[in-house]
Amino acid sequence: MINQIRLVEAFMQYVQISSPTKSEGAFANFIKVELEKLGLEVSIDDAGEKVGSDTGNVIAKLNGTCNGDPILLSCHMDTVSPSIDIKPVIKDHVIYSDGTTILGADDKAGIAAIIEALTVIKENDIPHGPIEISLSIFEEGGLHGAKNLDFKKFESQSAFVLDSGGDPGQIIIQGPAQDKIHARITGKSAHAGVCPEEGISAIMVAANAIDQMKLLRIDSETTANIGTIQGGSVTNIVASEVEILAEARSLNNDKLKAQSDHMKACFENAAAKFGAKVEVEINRMYNAFKVDATEDIVKIAEMACTNIGIKPFTAASGGGSDTNIFNANGIKAINLGIGERKPHTLEEHIHIKDLVKVAELVLEIIKLHGC
Repeated sequence: MINQIRLVEAFMQYVQISSPTKSEGAFANFIKVELEKLGLEVSIDDAGEKVGSDTGNVIAKLNGTCNGDPILLSCHMDTVSPSIDIKPVIKDHVIYSDGTTILGADDKAGIAAIIEALTVIKENDIPHGPIEISLSIFEEGGLHGAKNLDFKKFESQSAFVLDSGGDPGQIIIQGPAQDKIHARITGKSAHAGVCPEEGISAIMVAANAIDQMKLLRIDSETTANIGTIQGGSVTNIVASEVEILAEARSLNNDKLKAQSDHMKACFENAAAKFGAKVEVEINRMYNAFKVDATEDIVKIAEMACTNIGIKPFTAASGGGSDTNIFNANGIKAINLGIGERKPHTLEEHIHIKDLVKVAELVLEIIKLHGC
């Protein structure tokens, strides 16, 4: 029932409408019209005003033709850079960019799959329960669009997020919490050639702190990374200021707190050792989630996969997604693999067969939630 030609053409059209993070407006307006053509009630919320984007989250609803349970389908509209003037090309049944930009399959492959499934439902008068759609802004870099959704507007108790880079059939039932860590070290400047001993090098303090830290892969559930270090100005002055941005993630909230506290202690101990000052801010970006494999939402996803001829498998993810936010707000959510490869790179691509399977999967999930 899925129209492969129409699906591919729609996807290639979508990625050519630029929607970098905080500039999703053109695509949001376009997709709003597409959803309205399919008979959905569509609105754009005020999340953009809160997070500095030029538009809000697109929220849509299609009334059910029967009394089936409502379901929520979710993707994000923003893409990472470089994403201006994307030129998709097809080679050997795979869709790439021309190599100068990302492709945008993350996450417009999911959006294309949803639109195609809705189109098939309308064309064939397929009975269905209420369907809700959430297309978020500013997902990349903090899940800010989803954090500003009005969850009272949703009737659905379950959400299928289409935003995992795994194969179609992958069902993400566990995702990590993340802390962002910002450290500001203040030392003392001095002439590096005349009286360096009178200075306190903030760079040395930072180096000592980082040397004491457990970083990268901590255990099977926990990771940590130093992302950026900025400080100093010229070589003949002992650096008095350094700012460090870091992160920690874990599938276990308690382990995350322990890792973040450890990193903070390393900064504080190093500052005390050198006589410097340090301020450390730890901000929880989102909490971990875990959906039991026996939950109905997982069983429906597994059944849908089996029905379309792909093998379902559950997994945990090391990355955050809107799935975290739905679960934190009382809507049980899982994240489905959509077949995107090498996301966030110039080599990003998606196999046409995977794009088709994802559309088939969405259609089957809707049918299973039907009459």
